[in-house]
Amino acid sequence: MTDRPASWRMPTPKQMEKLAAEAARRRDLSPAAPEAPLPAEYGESVLKDPRADATGAEMRQRRLSEVQRYVLRISCRRCERTVEIQTADAVRLYGGNAVWKDVAQRLLDNTCQQRTGRHEEDGCWPAFETS
Repeated sequence: MTDRPASWRMPTPKQMEKLAAEAARRRDLSPAAPEAPLPAEYGESVLKDPRADATGAEMRQRRLSEVQRYVLRISCRRCERTVEIQTADAVRLYGGNAVWKDVAQRLLDNTCQQRTGRHEEDGCWPAFETS
């Protein structure tokens, strides 16, 4: 324990005024204020992004033959385990007409560590990776 007073941690009133003035100056110099409208190029680039084509629900309902990714990744919200499989291997094992959601659930269930004995609670809870 030291004999220093607690005031050594607090800035002096003069220092606080200086910090407040500097923060106000920085706020005035910010290039893009939150109220400023976004440039038109931003919206166009978002819409041109290939990831904007399919929502997460649409991606889960695709057949393996329609998936364009090289690696498919699924993780469990419960045990935080992640399983990856190459799309070509998934097609070879489960067939091209298999739905990605069903394949992902099978991959997690085959190696599930969370067994309680109750059907409603057993198994992993899939969280589909979107990138």
